[in-house]
Amino acid sequence: MISIKFPEPVFRLKKENGIEFIFDSIRKQWLVLNDEEWVRQNFIQYLTQSLIYPSAFIALEKEIRLGELVKRFDILVYNKEHRPWMMVECKSPAIQLNDGTLQQVLRYNISVPVSFLVITNGHYTFAWEKTGIDLKLIQQMPQWK
Repeated sequence: MISIKFPEPVFRLKKENGIEFIFDSIRKQWLVLNDEEWVRQNFIQYLTQSLIYPSAFIALEKEIRLGELVKRFDILVYNKEHRPWMMVECKSPAIQLNDGTLQQVLRYNISVPVSFLVITNGHYTFAWEKTGIDLKLIQQMPQWK
């Protein structure tokens, strides 16, 4: 497990008709604030503020095809050559991370191959480095190169 120290939140929040929204600084739009979105936004802040990943190299919730199915990844980080480098699957804090969560991100990795796979629910974060068909559990987040 990787220990994550999230930075102090600097979110823009608003409430309309009893619904809470959070401003996504990467997509430049207001999103309904649910538990999974809270995890995703905090993890983005961690990547951009703590690890200094450039926000221009981060894509959020883009559609991918898995055979006939259309799915969405949560976070995809590109390398300097604009190739997919790291994929992050975010879950609500109430969702337990397990083999099913890893299998989900591995299925996405079929369509979008990356070197690093990460799963997080905000409380717990696990990451793997992928080399060929081998997965190696890593103990810290990779430095963006």
